Amino acid sequence: MNYRHAFHAGNFADVLKHFVLGEVISRLLLKDAPLFFLDTHAGRGYYPLDDIASQRGGEFRTGILPVLAKANPPVPFKPYCNQIRRLGEKNGKLVAYPGSPRIALDLLRADDRAAFCELEPLEAEALRSTVRGDRRCAVHERNGYEALGALLPPPEKRGLVLIDPPYEDSLEFDYLANAVIHAHRRWSTGVYAIWYPITHDNGAPRFLSTLKSSGIRRQLIAQLMIHREDSPVGLNGAGMLLINPPWKTEETVSAGLRWLATLLSPNEGRSKVEWLVPE
Repeated sequence: MNYRHAFHAGNFADVLKHFVLGEVISRLLLKDAPLFFLDTHAGRGYYPLDDIASQRGGEFRTGILPVLAKANPPVPFKPYCNQIRRLGEKNGKLVAYPGSPRIALDLLRADDRAAFCELEPLEAEALRSTVRGDRRCAVHERNGYEALGALLPPPEKRGLVLIDPPYEDSLEFDYLANAVIHAHRRWSTGVYAIWYPITHDNGAPRFLSTLKSSGIRRQLIAQLMIHREDSPVGLNGAGMLLINPPWKTEETVSAGLRWLATLLSPNEGRSKVEWLVPE
């Protein structure tokens, strides 16, 4: 599948990913020690919604716009909605959708640190422009999987790794599983958030099965379905696999995704938050 960030900015899968991302970062910030944030497939970090790529699919119209249209979202979703408005609205209208680098930097503190990896040269240059002047972060024009070996474990000893590949390669789930297992061996105490698409014929079940049998403990999955699993429409749903999620992440994410599923897909929408592997 083609899952380049710009074509899908602000769609339901972005809402899932960034809601969960914000919740995890916020809970990690409850402790004073500095954090390290690694984004292995960062994209450009900021997506104007009048851009040709965003307009071609217009997926933000059935993703973030209905969410922001709710005057009183449930408590778990309020921080995310406030952040998207702060970063993307102009004169009360959403003109851009922030990617994970902008969302993370908006939350991180002065003594936290971030590394953003983007292999595609034009995307990497756009990302440098997005984060220019922020001394807390560095942009690496390199393979994100390779960076897991080079940048982990971090000197901060606390932090989060976001892995969100484009899934353009038919073997992506296999590369991903191998990368996650090896990264965890290098840094077993880190928090990992892995985004994955759910279609009627992709490798998400095999990927989850591999991680379940890997010996890694404390694996939580959070899934949002907009269509039935067997629907041929393309992207039927999306999920986040969280390794070592902070305390009480499960409760907040579960409540938020139940609301989101009903809002975006009243007839077929559903969510699932459960432990793939417990303690």
